[in-house]
Amino acid sequence: MRQATVTRNTNETRISVRIDLDGTGQNRLVTGVHFLDHMLEQVARHGLVDLDIHCEGDIHIDDHHSVEDIGIALGQGFAQALGDKKGIRRYGHAYVPLDESLSRVVIDFSGRPGLFFCVDFARERVGGFDVDLAREFFQGFVNHAGVTLHIDNLRGDNAHHQCETVFKAFGRAVRMAAEFDTRARDSVPSTKGTLV
Repeated sequence: MRQATVTRNTNETRISVRIDLDGTGQNRLVTGVHFLDHMLEQVARHGLVDLDIHCEGDIHIDDHHSVEDIGIALGQGFAQALGDKKGIRRYGHAYVPLDESLSRVVIDFSGRPGLFFCVDFARERVGGFDVDLAREFFQGFVNHAGVTLHIDNLRGDNAHHQCETVFKAFGRAVRMAAEFDTRARDSVPSTKGTLV
């Protein structure tokens, strides 16, 4: 069972994350940041990952701490759920369009954190959401999941569409990378023999 439960409590946030990598896309998301809930729903649905995320954060100050810490806790959940990574494909990629916007996400469950985020958002906010926080979310995820993640928005002039294609493509890429490779069921996809 590739599942994990993570709790993260700080002076700024109280977060619980439950994840099932072999789910059906079910989700229960109460982060206090409504646009982030909408984006995380895309990850669950398109990644076929069950997500249950609850956050109580200091959003009366700013959404930053909540968004970043949710990325951290979700990354920890992925790392726990994948365990030794035996039999996974390791690499995943996806291109996702939404009207005029097109994004590409490529992921490697390498054990080494690295984020390459190339998104030039058309505006600074989507509703009340500061789009700079998308990068903060993914940086937290990358650092704690131990993945290399390349995110490129190839075109788009609607910031909502740009952000949504990024999260949908992320979900699709994660789904591919975390899938079992039936031809390599008992091996770790690395010549080193480990992905930590």
